[in-house]
Amino acid sequence: MEPAPKKKLLDQVRDAIRLKHYSIRTEEVYVNWIRRYIFFHNIRHPKEMGAREIEEFLTHLAVNENVAASTQNQAFSALLFLYREVLKIQLDDLIDAVRAKKPQRLPTVLTKEEVHRILNAVDGPYQLMVRLLYGCGLRLLECVRLRIKDIDFGYNQILVRDGKGRKDRVTVLPESLKAPLQEHLKQVKIMHDKDLANGNGRVYLPFALERKYPNANQEWGWQYVFPSKFPSNDPRTGKTRRHHIHESSLQRAVKKAVNLARINKPVNCHTFRHSFATHLLEDGYDIRTVQELLGHKDVSTTMIYTHVLNRGGMAVRSPLDG
Repeated sequence: MEPAPKKKLLDQVRDAIRLKHYSIRTEEVYVNWIRRYIFFHNIRHPKEMGAREIEEFLTHLAVNENVAASTQNQAFSALLFLYREVLKIQLDDLIDAVRAKKPQRLPTVLTKEEVHRILNAVDGPYQLMVRLLYGCGLRLLECVRLRIKDIDFGYNQILVRDGKGRKDRVTVLPESLKAPLQEHLKQVKIMHDKDLANGNGRVYLPFALERKYPNANQEWGWQYVFPSKFPSNDPRTGKTRRHHIHESSLQRAVKKAVNLARINKPVNCHTFRHSFATHLLEDGYDIRTVQELLGHKDVSTTMIYTHVLNRGGMAVRSPLDG
């Protein structure tokens, strides 16, 4: 019996990423950067290259393509993963590439009045989602990936699972959202029951839970709070499931609402998280509490929201105000 042919390099990368339970987005991004790296060096195999070639590629991104620091770091992470996890090559040499400059930008924060103007302008299906972004301090993907079982109406809290840094955290569930959220879930339950009746009703389960609990993917608690209108095929397995709503649809709804509300600030979905943190500090909550709600590893990250607090630039009172 002939041995199975060796997998192509990018397929090996995909296997290694899935073995570590990285998300489909990380997989797509890493594979894309590794492909670009190979083509940049005229389709040479990465085994034939090393620290010098990585430096050249990263320098090219910073100098010629003028990418953001976060983009360059993403490319660097992908190449480190390739060498360490796939090729089993340790890059002991220091990678001394020209680094993209990270701009020092303060987050855009809305006033409470501006937040409510936008909320009133959001299309019906997305208004609940935007209220959760602001009322709970959720990130965009944390909102669209929310599962039924992670909402605790009794304790007025939401458990955010596998957030940034692969950490879980608990955040507040606004009292004003309990009734509309429960009404929304009644409609989702009707959709789920119809899916079950048609032999479907499955969702994606993280890690190896689907093998361990074969029927859990049809259970009500695992369903997404904001499911997509139609089932779709999983790009990794080809299985038909009802996934969560695509984040781009929420982004478009926010952009449209900002224009309707005539807000001139640069606003996106993450702006509501910034506003959540700032408004809590304005209301007198201590910074450690806000840090926990946001899931920040270091309080210095949360400190950035103290730049507003209704006191003007640098918390200074202008001499014109006497």
